[in-house]
Amino acid sequence: MKTSLFAFASAAAILAAGAAQAADKITLQLKWVPQAQFAGYYVAKDKGFYKDEGLDVTIKPGGPDVAPEQVIAGGGADVVVDWMPAALAAREKGAAMVNIAQPFKRSGLELTCRADTGIKSPADLKDRTLGVWFSGNEYPFLSWMSKLGLKTDGSPGGVKVLKQGYNVDPLLQKQADCISTMTYNEYWQVIDAGYKPEQLVVFNYTDQGVATLEDGLYVMEDKLKDPAFVDKMARFVKASMKGWAYAREHGDEAVKIVLDNDTSGSQTEHHQKQMMGEINKLTAGSDGKLDKADYDRTVKSLLTGGSDPVISKEPTGAYTTVVTDKALGK
Repeated sequence: MKTSLFAFASAAAILAAGAAQAADKITLQLKWVPQAQFAGYYVAKDKGFYKDEGLDVTIKPGGPDVAPEQVIAGGGADVVVDWMPAALAAREKGAAMVNIAQPFKRSGLELTCRADTGIKSPADLKDRTLGVWFSGNEYPFLSWMSKLGLKTDGSPGGVKVLKQGYNVDPLLQKQADCISTMTYNEYWQVIDAGYKPEQLVVFNYTDQGVATLEDGLYVMEDKLKDPAFVDKMARFVKASMKGWAYAREHGDEAVKIVLDNDTSGSQTEHHQKQMMGEINKLTAGSDGKLDKADYDRTVKSLLTGGSDPVISKEPTGAYTTVVTDKALGK
């Protein structure tokens, strides 16, 4: 009997080891450093949601020198988090990225101005200096300026673009009249630096009718020809959306998980809790499936206005619902 039990235990151990080895590996490239903006993915990994779906997920942080479009085109990741304007621009240039899921339902992009500049409406941006992020983040801004009829080359009657680092220094040091901010991050950095809300004028891209989709999940088009890859991505999206739902219900725990993944130690609990609260507003209502109306609005925003639109023609094949339909059991 002892031999039999030992043999059974050994067989079970071998089977367990085989199952562990059989977990499908996925590399996810984030758009930025570890922070609550990506809480759903860190939560899904920490709580075992990926493991439950038979996945072994590696999460690669981003940073100022990381362009998700370049990483995935170069084979450095299976799936990336990216803004749709950058993905569509890359697609038009030959990197056939496809949106497979859209955890973020709303945009968090804003232009935040000092009230003491006298800026009260978009018309007042003429002849002003505006801080703008680049590396693909400039596309929504350029589309908006094009819609307003404002040139961005610094010529009279247009706007002067200051290439903004990923901080709020140009506003604090009065190098720019307005800077790019996110509802969940830089706006609060300005507030924490001593500004009061009434000392700021904020133009939210959604309110201006130029909001574009942010933080979607993208893969390379040729990979979708493989049913096994589609199945793997469906399980990944399912577990990720479970992570996002958990983050909305357990914000403080989600923040702790994010902080545990911040190897730099630069993030603070105070700021990450602020961020988590705002991020949850952007993901609320999304089941992961891309809304066609949101996609159409993004494309229209990038196509319309001016002589130099972000994309020159309407994309084809730039998104699919096959992965999310499978993830949702449809």
